[in-house]
Amino acid sequence: MKDQAAPGEGPGATPERLSTRETAERLGVKPETVYAYVSRGQLSSRRAPGGRGSTFDAAEVDALARRSGRRASSPATGDLLFRTGITLIESDRYYFHGVDATALAGQYGYEEVAEWLWTGELRPGIRFSAPGEALAAARRAVDALPAHCGSTDRLRVAVVAASTTDPLRFDLSREAVLAGARSLIPTLVGALPPAAGSPSSGNGSAKETGGKGATLARQLWPKLTACPAEEPSIAVLDTALALLIDHDLAASTLAARVAASAHAHPYAVVSAGLGVLEGPLHGAASGLAHRMLAEVLERGSAAPVVADRLRAGHRIPGLGHRLYASEDPRAQALFALLAEVPQAASALAAARDVVTTTARHTPLHANVDLALAALSVSSGMAAEAGETVFAVARTAGWIAHALEEYGERPLRLRPSGQYEGPRPPQPLPLPPVTVGPSA
Repeated sequence: MKDQAAPGEGPGATPERLSTRETAERLGVKPETVYAYVSRGQLSSRRAPGGRGSTFDAAEVDALARRSGRRASSPATGDLLFRTGITLIESDRYYFHGVDATALAGQYGYEEVAEWLWTGELRPGIRFSAPGEALAAARRAVDALPAHCGSTDRLRVAVVAASTTDPLRFDLSREAVLAGARSLIPTLVGALPPAAGSPSSGNGSAKETGGKGATLARQLWPKLTACPAEEPSIAVLDTALALLIDHDLAASTLAARVAASAHAHPYAVVSAGLGVLEGPLHGAASGLAHRMLAEVLERGSAAPVVADRLRAGHRIPGLGHRLYASEDPRAQALFALLAEVPQAASALAAARDVVTTTARHTPLHANVDLALAALSVSSGMAAEAGETVFAVARTAGWIAHALEEYGERPLRLRPSGQYEGPRPPQPLPLPPVTVGPSA
């Protein structure tokens, strides 16, 4: 935990009360099940005015919904606008369960924010650990890959290998899913090979991973760079992981929810997310920004770099976001932390130069990909490091969305296609006529 302040809502209006019917709808259960929750002590009720029925505290109902994974069913339509209680994005800010996400990431580490996202509860000081059998299987699978494979290739293979060691992976109960998530994420990190030149025994020693009880950020650092793991830099990486945990229904998250809708196990859900994340318009975007910043530093100015990209008809990576009118709040938070890291000064200046130069052409603001690029360039990381950070971080978000989706009607994410091919009946196709050699 980064300090003792706890997230929550300040004093406000009178707590909202729900009727039995409203409570049942919010939980996605029958009214009689609501009273079963009361009899088990999971919900408290109060007699409605006039003695007609009971009322329930809305906050208590929402907390039970998060714990149980039960959600009111969304309409059975092909509309991809559906309810979620995880992330809200509005007015150029974003929130996890109603709490400002940048404030959470500024005060708590990645594992603590992941727990908040999954359960709505804080567990200060929690650490995730990888089971020995899963980690060994994942490392063997990753080590067997060709040397040219990227980090997302390795993560996808590691997920599959880890899943084969978990006979309980088909248990979709909330407790089982969360237990698997707490072990899968450090397994993914542990399966990645160390960065070239970083101190490592090659066998996952305490020296490589940062020691027993190390934060996930400290375990990930030597996989990304050979630079020393100094506290200010680790803090930036930890905050980046926490900021990137979720961002509403991004493309990879939608893919993860589709998999969960089919009741795929959590490992398969993560595999679905990783498959989409690799696109250059999603998780891989920070690599493009990394290469651009490196070129700006090499050439001494953003002007020729921006000019060359515009002349070639390419967009400027790391700028603009469809959900924010001004600067991405994740970029703001990371830039502020990077300003406290002396070796990041030149990369930060290059990033600002890109924003200023591009503003002469179009008023675009920095997004999180540019901030990740500033971190990776200044820390001697490879261009794909930002993608690795993104993938590891977002795994927790995919699990959160899977938990929500498991509580919905199965296979509800099944839109109907609008057929535009030839109308039937069409004649049966005939094989091509083969002309033999002439006599």
